[in-house]
Amino acid sequence: MNFSLECEQEVDGRWIAEVPELPGVLSYGDSAADAMSKAKILALRVIADRLEYGDSEPMNISLSLPISA
Repeated sequence: MNFSLECEQEVDGRWIAEVPELPGVLSYGDSAADAMSKAKILALRVIADRLEYGDSEPMNISLSLPISA
């Protein structure tokens, strides 16, 4: 399963990022990168919890995470 990450700036200046395929996975940050990083972390936690507690069948997951040098 592929997950998309959407990010936009709110009118108050904060950035919000969400993974629409996982309800409730959204986070705010001071920058787009900060919000997206927090949303990725939350998405991984949600997926891990679902698998651990049997709320989801095992699935193929494709993640693309840039690595800073």
